[in-house]
Amino acid sequence: MDINPESQSTEEPGETRRASGVDLQARREQRRETRRNQTYKAFLRNLMVIGSMNEEDAERAAISVLCVLEQRLFGEEAAHLEAQLPGKLQELLIRCERHMGKPATKFGKDGFIQMVAQDLDVEPLEAERKIRAVFSAVRDQVSEGEIDDVIGQLPSDLRELWHLTM
Repeated sequence: MDINPESQSTEEPGETRRASGVDLQARREQRRETRRNQTYKAFLRNLMVIGSMNEEDAERAAISVLCVLEQRLFGEEAAHLEAQLPGKLQELLIRCERHMGKPATKFGKDGFIQMVAQDLDVEPLEAERKIRAVFSAVRDQVSEGEIDDVIGQLPSDLRELWHLTM
């Protein structure tokens, strides 16, 4: 007979280990991770359709454009924007070393396009197309109030990238 208290079960037949929370917690974590992946994949699929890109290009474009945008936002605005993006995309942006620990800087549309073009190794016209696609996909993901806050920090020439459709 085993007298180890950890090996004794108080479960009724057919019950899971909900009393201890182990299985329930593991299931919750699995559901949370599944949801994070689904939300991220939905964002990418939307961007792929909007920008006529494959998944790899869509992911690279999203990271590049959002990283450059975060370099332009002052105060807590970058964090507020990130909070409404899919969790998996937030993690990718956190790893973006270009904006970590650096203060926001002022640049306009041409500078924005040039940074994205260099990062993605594409021509400026292609970079602008990708920027517009990412901004459109972000608009579908983020509250209108947050978009207004972001746009409010941008110069008029850079704002037009948010307003014009593909």
